Amino acid sequence: MSLRFVIDARHIKDFGIGTHIRNLVHSLAAIDRENRYVLVTSNAGLPEVSGLGSNFETAVYERRDTDPLDQVAFPLFLKHFSADLIHIPLSVVSIALPKPYLVTVHDLSSLLFEERQSRWRSLARFQFRRGLLRADRVIVVSRATQRNVEDLFGVPPGRIRLVYNAPDPKFLQPGPQADARAAGLETPSSELRRTLERYQIQYPFILYAGTIRPQKNIPRLVEAFAVVRGALETHPVYKDLRLIIIGDEISKYPAVRRAVIQTRAENVVRFLGFVPFDTLRMFYEAAAAFVFPSLYEGFGLPPLEAMASGTPVVTSNVSSLPEVVGDAAVLVNPENVFDIARGIREVLTDDDLRAELIRKGHDQTRRFSWESTARQVLEIYLDVIAERTGSARTPSMNQ
Repeated sequence: MSLRFVIDARHIKDFGIGTHIRNLVHSLAAIDRENRYVLVTSNAGLPEVSGLGSNFETAVYERRDTDPLDQVAFPLFLKHFSADLIHIPLSVVSIALPKPYLVTVHDLSSLLFEERQSRWRSLARFQFRRGLLRADRVIVVSRATQRNVEDLFGVPPGRIRLVYNAPDPKFLQPGPQADARAAGLETPSSELRRTLERYQIQYPFILYAGTIRPQKNIPRLVEAFAVVRGALETHPVYKDLRLIIIGDEISKYPAVRRAVIQTRAENVVRFLGFVPFDTLRMFYEAAAAFVFPSLYEGFGLPPLEAMASGTPVVTSNVSSLPEVVGDAAVLVNPENVFDIARGIREVLTDDDLRAELIRKGHDQTRRFSWESTARQVLEIYLDVIAERTGSARTPSMNQ
């Protein structure tokens, strides 16, 4: 007999969490034709949920999860579906959410780095903790996140399951530039040249892609870049090195703006905002290095995306990042500007290191796949149902 699973997909268009939801849903559709799925979306006819099997349907619910009324309205909406299990693929859980349900915790940055008033933080922490403690299972995306969930919120280890994220499958299909680098060449493809010409880029650059929230450590990245640029001012290749940041607009973040002004880097640091996927892929492939000095990550997809694109990576030696990148990146202390600069300079100027990182990077990305992630998530769904109905199942591989 088929089961009915409801997945909260309201954030499917978002940056970051949307990537997770899109790939999980499509991978579940590829491996499970038996059970029925209801995807709760905020709009009808979204292209992100097209092409799924006949066992998938969408249900439109327009209220946002930040709306206080959602605490009651969303649980009432869900009761119409008589779901065997509800999956909330992020950590915002309505107070009265009907059981059984499971939650995926991607990171705790909203609580650890939130700058709003302490009263808001206390309320958010209460809701977060209550949502996790009531959940039948809590999925975490790294062992680092698992430790946080256990230590900060007291969730019993027996109800936590580790399931890694994975890069978008499109990144695992090497483009022309990644293929060229694998062969030891640096000649840009015609498509890549057109992209760079469109953005008027005729210089080598290091790249950061992601949001520009406080934990992303962008001011120190700007300072480290200024140090590297000064050290390489006579270098035959990198004397006109630039820093390109793809993500939020700089206007929202005074600390980043101050760092750019104080280092006199206004003319050599570019903020492009968010760009389409294909353009992002081109920037990954064109970058001399990808630098991701984050202070905290629940998982950290951008370094894997860069590795899959054939670009050497410099990233932090804290949180989940060493777990995710393994030995395929140069690890630095994200709180030390000069150590970040040291990592960047080594990756740019050591040809043997660059070649090794590119090779290891491709190997590292192959450790993660959305098919594997979806199979583990489906197994957890079935384990929860079996536990509640008393039927026997083979123990989960993560137990």
